[in-house]
Amino acid sequence: MQKKVPLKRPLFLLLLASLLNLYAGCAAVDTAPLIHTKPESSPQWTLAHPVEVGLDETLMRQAITQLPKPIEHGLHSMLIVRHNKLVLEEYWNGYDRDTLQDIRSATKSITSLLTGIAIDKHFLGSTKDPMLDYLAGAYPSIDSAKRNMTLADLLTMRSGLACDDRNMLSPGQEDKMYLTRDWVHHFLELPIATEPGKVARYCTGGVVALGRVISEASKQSIPDFSQQYLFGPLAIENFQWSTFDDGRQIDTGGHLFLRPRDMAKIGLLVLQHGQWNGSQLVSSDWIDQSIKEQTRIDDGQPYGYLWWMAGAVVNGETFRVVYASGNGGQYIFVVPDLDLIAVFTGGNFNSKKANLPFEIFGEYVLPAALLTK
Repeated sequence: MQKKVPLKRPLFLLLLASLLNLYAGCAAVDTAPLIHTKPESSPQWTLAHPVEVGLDETLMRQAITQLPKPIEHGLHSMLIVRHNKLVLEEYWNGYDRDTLQDIRSATKSITSLLTGIAIDKHFLGSTKDPMLDYLAGAYPSIDSAKRNMTLADLLTMRSGLACDDRNMLSPGQEDKMYLTRDWVHHFLELPIATEPGKVARYCTGGVVALGRVISEASKQSIPDFSQQYLFGPLAIENFQWSTFDDGRQIDTGGHLFLRPRDMAKIGLLVLQHGQWNGSQLVSSDWIDQSIKEQTRIDDGQPYGYLWWMAGAVVNGETFRVVYASGNGGQYIFVVPDLDLIAVFTGGNFNSKKANLPFEIFGEYVLPAALLTK
């Protein structure tokens, strides 16, 4: 992948050549399905063997068998979906299909979807709306000098406030925010560092404030709003939002709990341009704007509306990868050109091992789609 953070791997062209050599010498393999959990009584996923959807079976199996011991790799789950069919599902370290996983900052990408829905439903006007149009009533003491900060600035981490989660000395760094009672108030009171919309700095506080904007505009709690307009239509029945402010507000910047299968539904919704079972849950225009480059962050990595993106180069071909990312190894990868989704969850918090899903995705999953192309 052509990105600096967090993937740092050899050139995909060389990698694919080595995998092709490996594949050429492989004997026949077991043709049993790769689904290692029992189907649901009312399955919402069609289960399929990799070859049915054009995935190389050898590489799919190696994605699992080449891993170290579970206690060493730290993964909780890996799911692969292609052509709307679940072809690989594996769980480790005490987790299973029904375990809710803390997806950490991958929550932000779901908050992006909720923002698009709020605009579609006319609770919000547009991304150009000033943030204080919605929060001034709840926080009347906020300096009017911050009125130029728009919803787009929150969606792209360009609030202009002194908030940088990557810098422990930053006044708005998330660990400092977590020590306060009202995180939104903490964010809004931060000093102005730059003009809004100019400089991108990774800032969880701005996404938490965005969640409060949705709640104020819709007159609904985030759990109710997400249930009515997103999770309910997706048949996501088990989810848990985390709270702050003595339980009065919702953390839309992280710590949403979902099942991996339901994370895959989020990826599929994006892949299908916001459509689900014939209904447009969020406009295709919002999806297009969310997953195209809006700014650059973290040493130049492309960033949309709370979605990351990168270019994967395999055998001379470049494929756009859109993904949600959370600390510890929580990922939803979407490759539109290959109709491919990969979900990973893990417990490698604040560890380099959190990048392991990138390695698996690049070394096995993408080549598996291309070997049969």
